[in-house]
Amino acid sequence: MTDPKTGPAPAEEPEEATEADRLRELLRMPAYRKVLVFSALIGVPVSLAAFWFLVGLHELEHVMWADLPEALGWDAPPAWWPLPLLAVAGVVVGLVAARLPGAGGHVPAFGLHAGGASAAALPGVVIAAAASLPLGAVLGPEAPLIALGGGLALLFRALVRAPATPESTALLGAAGAAAAIAAIFGNPLIAAVLLIEVAGVGGPQLFVVMLPALLSSGVGAVVFTGFGRWTGLETGDLSVRFSTAPPRLDTGDVVWSILLAVGIGALTHLVIAGGRLTAAFVASSVLVRTVVCAVAAGGCAALYAVVTGRSPVDVASSGQATLAALAADPHAWGVGALLAVLLFKSAAYALSLGSLRGGLVFPVLFLGAAAGVLLSPLPGFGVIPAVAAGMAAAAAAALRLPVSSVALVVLVLGNAETIPVVILAAVTSFVTAELLPRGPSGTKRRPREEARAAG
Repeated sequence: MTDPKTGPAPAEEPEEATEADRLRELLRMPAYRKVLVFSALIGVPVSLAAFWFLVGLHELEHVMWADLPEALGWDAPPAWWPLPLLAVAGVVVGLVAARLPGAGGHVPAFGLHAGGASAAALPGVVIAAAASLPLGAVLGPEAPLIALGGGLALLFRALVRAPATPESTALLGAAGAAAAIAAIFGNPLIAAVLLIEVAGVGGPQLFVVMLPALLSSGVGAVVFTGFGRWTGLETGDLSVRFSTAPPRLDTGDVVWSILLAVGIGALTHLVIAGGRLTAAFVASSVLVRTVVCAVAAGGCAALYAVVTGRSPVDVASSGQATLAALAADPHAWGVGALLAVLLFKSAAYALSLGSLRGGLVFPVLFLGAAAGVLLSPLPGFGVIPAVAAGMAAAAAAALRLPVSSVALVVLVLGNAETIPVVILAAVTSFVTAELLPRGPSGTKRRPREEARAAG
């Protein structure tokens, strides 16, 4: 339509062009370019800090679980060994949560969080993690790393007296967290994907779009894999082929993976709900009840060692080293040992989630792998697909981050052939867990605790 005064009416711009223009305008802003440069610069010190933080945790864990028992005359830690160590962890974490700014970091039972980092909370985060992880908490280091990276980024901004705005705080916190988390996973892509989902970029719409996309891509991969094998024909694809032959998936692997994912999704959901109930129990008397729950987690490891004759480290640890041993020789674990480690580590995991400080990822990957090994003797179910499906299902149900769970398990396994069952298991488990009641959504803090957590 033409207006005699103004001429032809401009055509309405498509949504894509509008979004592209917004991006260009953002990139032209000097303030945003400064944030990009500063993010690149802080990546160096944050990564170095994360590296030495992880080295310190690893060395301290080795001292507590190998050097110290050996110095006292034991070849391996005795069954009761986790009890005093976790009692000490409970006292330290309880004091940090009650007295220091930031309360030692967020309670891991309520998931990973990218926001809320502050420089004032850094001492508490480091002390709580150093007390929890090397002394036997059934948690991983990723949550303290996220807090450490975000807090250090904001600390560096304060040191150079850069202007502080809500937007720059969010951007620098995420950049610092990504730099730190890449250190533990050894892959910057995983860190970026994880932070996108943790920060809730895209909101619920992200999951609305990604779940069907993930599911259809997994089904499509199964069909293409099978159809290509049946016909002997090939289609062009973007891939890198290795000399070693990966295991081939068959119908049993796919069917059992989906059924396994339903069960693991429901059970993992119950464990996380148990962690939230533990957090609610601890909230009313932080110091005393943190110690009680930490000692109870140590009791789970001690009972496991008494029942199975194996090391209590199988239960009282993040599961990183035990997962490697399980993958290297899954047949070394009998059915009784697998059932026992699933039972006792799940209980210790729930207790640690609500009382100590750390992350959710490492223990739940071990629990999923152990469940996969336990059920791998089912007809037509291979060990590697079972472990892949178990890890993906457990991670998706615990983290509620399906895309990150798929990327993480694929990275850990380094096996492209199992990607279809990883995707199917992650989506199935995520949907199963989301359809169940969530339980307590958070712990209520008193006004004094709110001020302390804010630093």
